[in-house]
Amino acid sequence: MTIMKTKNPYQVYIYTCFLSQLFFTFIFTVNLLYQVKIVMLDPLQLVLVGTVLELSVFLFEIPTGVISDLKSRKLSVIIGYFLIGGGFLIEGLFPYFTTVLLAQVAWGIGYTFTSGSLQAWIADEVGEERASLAFIRGAKAGNLGQVIAIPLSILTGLYMINLPIIIGGLCMVGLAVYLILFMKEENFKPLDKTERTSTWESMKGSMGKIIFHSRTSFIIRMLFLIALFVGFYSEGFDRLWMSHFFDVSNLVALTDEKLVLLTGGIQFMVVLISFVVLHLMNRGSIHLNLKHIYAVLFTCSLFIIASLIGFALSTYAIGLLVFYIIIQVTRKVMYPLEDIWLNKVIPESSTRATFFSVKGQVDAIGQIGGGPVIGYVATNFTIKTAIVVSAILLTPVLFLYNIILKKHQS
Repeated sequence: MTIMKTKNPYQVYIYTCFLSQLFFTFIFTVNLLYQVKIVMLDPLQLVLVGTVLELSVFLFEIPTGVISDLKSRKLSVIIGYFLIGGGFLIEGLFPYFTTVLLAQVAWGIGYTFTSGSLQAWIADEVGEERASLAFIRGAKAGNLGQVIAIPLSILTGLYMINLPIIIGGLCMVGLAVYLILFMKEENFKPLDKTERTSTWESMKGSMGKIIFHSRTSFIIRMLFLIALFVGFYSEGFDRLWMSHFFDVSNLVALTDEKLVLLTGGIQFMVVLISFVVLHLMNRGSIHLNLKHIYAVLFTCSLFIIASLIGFALSTYAIGLLVFYIIIQVTRKVMYPLEDIWLNKVIPESSTRATFFSVKGQVDAIGQIGGGPVIGYVATNFTIKTAIVVSAILLTPVLFLYNIILKKHQS
């Protein structure tokens, strides 16, 4: 395990991506099943759980991003993983709707401490160009963590569905301890003491810079607008796909053990395929050219829209499975490309974490706005209708990417 003792920032970033995805996947392989079968949340409650999570992200994303830029990216990431771990422990130990909501607040706030801070930290420590490669390789390492985590989660969940959530929460706390020991921060340049007034004043200053750059940069405005529409569609699908899958395929009557095996097997297929696709993308040069990134993101968005409609209208388990895998693999391909895009267009390193946080907050606004709408449609009509509505909410991004591509060519 001596390789894990390195303090090289590039390697620590890769390990963090690997470990965080290992623990997240260990939890999430059974998390939605736990909420549906053990806590017995209905479609509206499932969406409300997600809305509370995103509301927490919305309220804390920018303040924690500014704190990261002002104080320390390392400190922000460490606090984040402590809170995330605590949130999952609450959810796994207490199977009630109210405690699940409380858990979303805890790990939602924790997420905002890590969101943007980890990306900004590695960009500062190794430089923008090497950071682009780190984002791709980090995503690949994260997928390897997922491949390992799913079988472990299945085996643990067969004994008790909520046990992976509890163990995963403890491991997240352990990740924070690892970063205390091995994450070094040498190239971060906070404001000089003579320039500081207060956290609030610094926050206003950083936000003022972002508003200025957003007004003057067409690409940044488009990026934030796309993040908004992605938020609109994603919450409903993420919370309702399992209920729709079980209802249409008539698998809801299976025992808990068989449901754990089924959901774990589906997630395992997703991460294996994603790992292969990210490996191929890592060997290519897509991440070096913004035009290529825009084209890939446009194509991926088109795939997701078509697959959402296919998933909603499918009447057989195999069709549901194929469309679900396409959606999830495509999303995993898009995440590192979106990080690279934003990292390349950020004009000032001093506001890097805050820019990433603003993007996360815009996505959260979309989920807060879209989630309850999708939940209402699912409750008063059908889940199938709600997923079709999710696809419709995503369609404007095709128009926006088309505008970006034309602008980039001119």
